[in-house]
Amino acid sequence: MGKLKITETCLRDGHQSLIATRLKTSEMLPILEKMDKVGYYALEMWGGATFDACIRFLNEDPWERLREIRKRVKNTKLQMLLRGQNLLGYRHYSDDVVDKFIEKSIKNGIDIIRVFDALNDYRNLEQSIKSINKYGGHCQGAIAYTTSKIHTVEYYVEKVKELENLGAHSICIKDMAGVLLPDVAYELVVKIKEVTDLPLELHTHCTSGIASMMYMKAIEAGVDIIDTAISPFSGGTSQPATEVFSHILKGDKRDPELDMQLLSEIADYFKPIKEKYRSEGILKAKVMDVEPKTLIYQVPGGMLSNLLSQLESQGAAHKYDEVLAEVPKVREDLGFPPLVTPLSQMVGTQAVFNVLLGERYKIIPTEIKNYVKGLYGQSPAPISKEMQEKIIGDIAPITYRPADDISPEFDKIKKEIGSLAKSDEDVLMYALFPENAKKFLQNRAEDDMEDWTIAI
Repeated sequence: MGKLKITETCLRDGHQSLIATRLKTSEMLPILEKMDKVGYYALEMWGGATFDACIRFLNEDPWERLREIRKRVKNTKLQMLLRGQNLLGYRHYSDDVVDKFIEKSIKNGIDIIRVFDALNDYRNLEQSIKSINKYGGHCQGAIAYTTSKIHTVEYYVEKVKELENLGAHSICIKDMAGVLLPDVAYELVVKIKEVTDLPLELHTHCTSGIASMMYMKAIEAGVDIIDTAISPFSGGTSQPATEVFSHILKGDKRDPELDMQLLSEIADYFKPIKEKYRSEGILKAKVMDVEPKTLIYQVPGGMLSNLLSQLESQGAAHKYDEVLAEVPKVREDLGFPPLVTPLSQMVGTQAVFNVLLGERYKIIPTEIKNYVKGLYGQSPAPISKEMQEKIIGDIAPITYRPADDISPEFDKIKKEIGSLAKSDEDVLMYALFPENAKKFLQNRAEDDMEDWTIAI
């Protein structure tokens, strides 16, 4: 076992988990040169919800954020999170759009692309992995971790073999709800190490209160890389604190050998930024709570707060525990999908309907119907005939790769957005988030016109 490597998440998952992805590029840039000298393995700084949040809330170009960060980070790998055929949006895209997006991500500065599918249906990763390899990126294949009667250690070991055969360069165990127990983590790491020589990374959240204990067992078992966040953006629904693992492993054979003085300066830099978001009401106290019920209901922290806000808007906050208890039942009905975007939102909404209406599946959202039709991929466990009929009647679910039904669409989208798009990156922005990207591109065009007028 060599030294442990650390991926820093504060520039992506840390602020996504705690302040709804509101960290601005201007708040990142001044500290990057110090972050680049710490000795991190990678900086996770793009993908996930950052792309959408840049356009929707911050009036920023996400591609420009990537380029500006790349200019300042010379020694450390830049990493992003990608949802396979969903890319960063909320539907499956055609293979040519997936290919173009990955090409531009790598050309603009991304080194490592962590790619996952919500159902662990790796047909939905085939095009992404092929494109990452084609354009010279590092493909990290992720398994979405959850527990159920079918999600055993053996199940995940087989998934790792699948990812290696598809061409992944490293593996990530993505524990998005913080439900991987310490002893299970030890066993899982040991068993995965027996079947592959690929580097193994571990990602978790502190939601349930067990994250640091779990990381220590995984480190003992030989995990190669862990995801942590600098202390101001750690804990709660984020990752464990980076500095903690630097301290407790100091002098150990697994010491990550990070620059402790720089870590202290980076933490000091982010503290007032975090406090600003607290005072603005964006950092809510609830996301810092420890919620051991997560271990029972398998509900990620973001989903917990989303369920509560849905219920509050209906004047039904008192039904919260009842809805939480309904979530695992809906999961079982639907073949035990992992609760990660977009399945977490879909299962949660169905649970809310089932409880508030006093009758299960009286109302069924379109997304749930599409899921049962096979349009998101194959459910981890078979869905019963009775449940299929209740949700989609006598329609036969598809059994092939869902994206096989999507014709090439990049050129059509490019034509649709027209002269507002100045680059393929602009076209991709519009492809993923049509409404918000169009507004953003129109505003940019108006600003450019004003600048031109002033110049004259």
